Amino acid sequence: MIERIDHLIVAVEDLDTAESNYTKIFGHKPVWRGEHQSLGTKNSIFNFNNLYLELLATNGSGAGASLVNSTLEENGEGLAGIVFGSDNLKETKEQLSLKGYELSGLIEGEGFDVDAGKKRTWENLFLPNEITRGLFSFAIEHKTGNLETANAVKPDSVNKLDHVVINTNDAEGFIQIYEKDLEIRLALDQTVEKWGGRMLFFRLNKTTIEVIAKSDEHEPKDSLWGLAWDVEDLEATHKRLTQLGIEATPVKEGRKPNTLVSTIKSHTCNIPTLFIQHLAS
Repeated sequence: MIERIDHLIVAVEDLDTAESNYTKIFGHKPVWRGEHQSLGTKNSIFNFNNLYLELLATNGSGAGASLVNSTLEENGEGLAGIVFGSDNLKETKEQLSLKGYELSGLIEGEGFDVDAGKKRTWENLFLPNEITRGLFSFAIEHKTGNLETANAVKPDSVNKLDHVVINTNDAEGFIQIYEKDLEIRLALDQTVEKWGGRMLFFRLNKTTIEVIAKSDEHEPKDSLWGLAWDVEDLEATHKRLTQLGIEATPVKEGRKPNTLVSTIKSHTCNIPTLFIQHLAS
């Protein structure tokens, strides 16, 4: 069904500026800088151990450009989409259809790295509103070409995504979709009495989807909120960031035992961003 979070999409106004900022934040350069000619977009991709982050900007007209423009108009720069990876997209479609979802056909896609002269191809399956509930989300199966891994990731650089945070007003509906229908493992479901809500933790490909659930009277709605990135040495990372002029809160102990955390306060394209180091227990 769904094997991984394949990548996250960030809508940006100026690709060069966003790429420069995230190169500083991550401590390494993007592995791909290309364009989707049929979608009217251009992108810069940072690759990690468990997924990749795609900075996406307009480059003409098309469905992709419309997504970027609508995100910028409604919310400004920030998280625009989450993409799930499948090793067999045809089978994924069949399984979701058996569960009662009406799905469109698989759509072929391609991207070109302008500088390297490389090409990648894939197939997409866009998920229905009953699953996405306000999120821009689809499933992807990569066909040809690949992304290089980031070279020489150092202890003061980001090596993987620790978790992505999603807000919802319908915890039970979210569990039905993600655990039952998409077959993503629900690792923890806990009530937080302090603010009267629930926190759900889903796990796949060594990545956590952390869901903050607060019920209200509106129709079910989910939205991407923030990202937490894993580093090997947070003190060294904090020093590197501050030397580059990036605002970051002092390193402190995290809520989770045996962790250190620091919140990144600038250069993130408006995305709430946490850096975390997991200490040996």
